[in-house]
Amino acid sequence: MRARQATALLALAGAFVALYLTLYKVGVIGTLACSVGECETVNTSRYAILLGLPVAAWGLGSYLVLFALATLGQSERFERNVMIPRAIAALATWNLLFTGYLTYLELDVIHAICVWCVTSAAITLAVFIASIIGLRVRPQQQAG
Repeated sequence: MRARQATALLALAGAFVALYLTLYKVGVIGTLACSVGECETVNTSRYAILLGLPVAAWGLGSYLVLFALATLGQSERFERNVMIPRAIAALATWNLLFTGYLTYLELDVIHAICVWCVTSAAITLAVFIASIIGLRVRPQQQAG
């Protein structure tokens, strides 16, 4: 149960970061607050759009799904359901792989680092770790 709580909290934090970047990308926020790195360079690159949507919007959607799954998984009805932690782990794994690809683009293609993207990557890694822990805990151990 604690792994799901951690996942929910981390996903909520990630959603706020992704929302901030999405609002910038769609023009609601004029400039990014970026004390370290080159956030504008990264977020205005051609790699910041995927299938017509900002990459940050995809991240926002993913974080919200993780939050919903982790929150739902804490309810009495679903706390022993083995599919919830599997779904969380599958999405967390996909997110980690995609984040790795985006980090590669930042470092080797764009040659710029965005502190917000690094923050999101750290959150994604933490969600992945929590999801693996959630898989390893047996359903009867998760109650309580």
